[in-house]
Amino acid sequence: MESIDSLQETATHGLANTTPALFLIQNIHTSFCKILYLGNMKKYFSLALVLSFWMLTAQDWPQLGRYQKDNAKILEQEKTVNTVFFGDSITQDWASFNPVFFEENAFLGRGISGQTTPQLLLRFRQDVLSFQPKRVVLLAGINDIAENTGPITLEETVGNIISMAEIAKSNGIEMILCSVLPANYFPWQPKIIPALKVIDLNKRLRLYAQENDLTYVDYYSAMVDQKKGLKSELGYDTVHPNKSGFDLMEKILFKALIEKE
Repeated sequence: MESIDSLQETATHGLANTTPALFLIQNIHTSFCKILYLGNMKKYFSLALVLSFWMLTAQDWPQLGRYQKDNAKILEQEKTVNTVFFGDSITQDWASFNPVFFEENAFLGRGISGQTTPQLLLRFRQDVLSFQPKRVVLLAGINDIAENTGPITLEETVGNIISMAEIAKSNGIEMILCSVLPANYFPWQPKIIPALKVIDLNKRLRLYAQENDLTYVDYYSAMVDQKKGLKSELGYDTVHPNKSGFDLMEKILFKALIEKE
């Protein structure tokens, strides 16, 4: 039988980057579940788990509030946004590691740590379309493989990415599809072995890009080691690039954009 701690981890996984209010609810939910479990009220435990998890995820699940004020300020000032970088923690970190790269090129970072493709799809209109950029650079899918917001098939992940590509196209925005970076171990989800799924996802993304005349940016090939993981000199852990990693990614991206033109 699973321990209360493992059940708690399952219920709250992927919610580490919450607001203070959600963090408080999470603590209440955890305490409530422990009381029920320790009191041997097992027939009510599953219901409590579902209801409390719903309470957590029902409040701004796609985290639309993250960039709302900043978006409004940029639009009010009528700043030019050439390209939106859209994704998860890797995109979020990129803007922090090299802000000059973004400022000099009129690039805008719209990454949120931990996010999966269904969350990205829900905030695509607000955080991409509202700026009417020339292009959007999409790097997403690794957190789907990690099941940050629950189990999801590769078909569903690709479907979400295709939906974003189609929305961009219908609004005259060029979609740049990026490969998922290599990863063979998730520190926060050690039971999942991601390496082969990463390869499979990238094959599907490359094929879709080829069939639809989209630019595909292959970070994977230059950053993978012999164990199908992220090269240690390019990351600060097994998933996220460090400064050297982002420097390499910038060169790969610009090369792909130049070749497209």
